[in-house]
Amino acid sequence: MDKRYQIFISSTFSDLKEERNKVMQTIMSLDCIPAGMELFPAMDEEQFEFIKRVIDDCDYYLLIVGARYGSMDDNGVSYTEKEYDYAKEKGIPVMAFLHKDISSIPLGKADTDAVLKQKLENFRKKVETGKLVKYWDNADELNALVAISLPKTIKMFPRTGWVRANLQTNAESLQEINQLQKELSELREFKAKQDQDLSQLENNLKDRIAGLETIATIPGQNKHFDFKKHKDVVTTWKAQLSIKEIFEKLALYMIDNSLSDTQVRNRIARISFESTGKNFDRNDNCQIELKTYQQIRLHLKLLGLIEMCTIPECKSIYWQLSHNGKALILNSLCFFKDKNQ
Repeated sequence: MDKRYQIFISSTFSDLKEERNKVMQTIMSLDCIPAGMELFPAMDEEQFEFIKRVIDDCDYYLLIVGARYGSMDDNGVSYTEKEYDYAKEKGIPVMAFLHKDISSIPLGKADTDAVLKQKLENFRKKVETGKLVKYWDNADELNALVAISLPKTIKMFPRTGWVRANLQTNAESLQEINQLQKELSELREFKAKQDQDLSQLENNLKDRIAGLETIATIPGQNKHFDFKKHKDVVTTWKAQLSIKEIFEKLALYMIDNSLSDTQVRNRIARISFESTGKNFDRNDNCQIELKTYQQIRLHLKLLGLIEMCTIPECKSIYWQLSHNGKALILNSLCFFKDKNQ
């Protein structure tokens, strides 16, 4: 696309008129647009605010320094230096062209005041810390340096530039189409990922529901002290419970608590014992085989309903409800509440 770049020319004015005119001609011959203080040769703060807006619209900043510091604001800073500082602050690429020997410049175009000469020297040193600094002797040499430096700077530091309105419209349309195609591609990828995740979630849910309906056969024994006979009486029993039934009753004890391995095993034993229709007495001591307990616990873990937790001050293994386990038991409680209302 055919672009034109806007170049802000910054310098003192009356002493560098010839140099500025030649540089402007060169800039235009390179199909660029010059801009600068020709708008306001006599600068003040109000006009400087306008100049800042002009600099904002420019792609590159070109500084020419001769033997004058220039008109200053109330703080003693020249407007040329203020323009330079503003361009640097805005991140606009700067090309600086400093006169090689300001002592050779005629007195009519040079500062004689010691304070102004020192300010100029300080400004030159500030500018020389930049990368794109060239030195010139006369207007023709300056013009040649600009003609060489500007295309290189444009290549090294590409900027937005300006285009004709009709070309810009076409470019914007093409850019918009490309952006829409990119967004459409991203939406398709997102939908495919969501479909995959949903399918996996459905499969996991089916597996979990199927796992919850698994029936566990739980043999156990109960040791009960018979006060009439004054001795322990041991009875055996066998319960058949779904994993869902075991979990729902066990989870009531685990909603706000972590239980040790022993506590979980005892709870499952009691739940199984009571499922046979017997009433649990405080003198009862229900037990189930370790292997049976471990199988039930493993089933609950694989379904993602319980998880191991650590308690620093305890050495035993502790268990708590997982996020899925809490969600399942809370949904079950809400279901029963709604049903009873």
